[in-house]
Amino acid sequence: MAEIAADAPQRVAPRPRLRGAALLGTVPFFAFVTIFLVIPTLTVVIGAFTGDGGRGFTLANVRALTDDYILDAFGRSITLSASSALIGAVLGALLAYALVTAKPDGLLRRLVTAAAGVLAQFGGVTLAFAFLATIGLSGFVTLWLQEHGLDPYANGVWLFELPGLTLVYTYFQIPLMVIVFLPALDGIRPQWREAHVSLGGNTWQYWTRVAGPLLAPAFLGSTLLLFANAFSAYATAAALVSQGGPIVPLQIRGALTSEVVLGQANLGKAMALGMVVVVAVVMALYSLLQKRTAKWLG
Repeated sequence: MAEIAADAPQRVAPRPRLRGAALLGTVPFFAFVTIFLVIPTLTVVIGAFTGDGGRGFTLANVRALTDDYILDAFGRSITLSASSALIGAVLGALLAYALVTAKPDGLLRRLVTAAAGVLAQFGGVTLAFAFLATIGLSGFVTLWLQEHGLDPYANGVWLFELPGLTLVYTYFQIPLMVIVFLPALDGIRPQWREAHVSLGGNTWQYWTRVAGPLLAPAFLGSTLLLFANAFSAYATAAALVSQGGPIVPLQIRGALTSEVVLGQANLGKAMALGMVVVVAVVMALYSLLQKRTAKWLG
């Protein structure tokens, strides 16, 4: 037996790869993050505390954020983001729940999730044109309603104001909610409801005492993600609103490109810094809620 053991081929432990070689695959990712996130963020932070023409350190740009028109722009941006996030979260959650009740491998679920993945990224000039062609001043739905004695713009051109932006933003908020909230609904086990019913509970008690508390962190976290998505959106609003700056991204555009009032580039960077702070706070809260959700979802 000893001879057989001696003649048996010995297994050679694989050599561990060099740490540097293992990290080589992350170089493109960190290069991308550095070029498109770190450097622009540093440019915004430095510019917010730099005087016009690069004339040294100043707090004038940050103090200007307390001007009435800038505070109003931040207020409208927060209102737009919150309203579109809430509407998108509620409607998206209902749609996601309808998908959960369908067959997991059914055609309906595959089609809706695929469409949600596409429509969540459908924005900018294309989305603005779609709404203008549909419910704009000369849109085919608007003309059809006017032919039947209904004028949707009898009280003003609301499509180019905050209500219209809320409607347009909700278009891509709903599919985004479906994508981010569907995994949480999939994590709810049918056995939990069966156990609840076997103990004499009803549907209302199940949703208020079992499923509701479990889904609440995921729902709130998804809503915060929708808020950040709407708060940082620019292209759709820029395509719809050609005059004025009702929200902060358009105010930043005006500060950077205005040919009437010069020397406001660093003020635009200060407003961008304010947006970064708001999004950072929202995403920090989102991360905390995601950690709480991961405890039972995993």
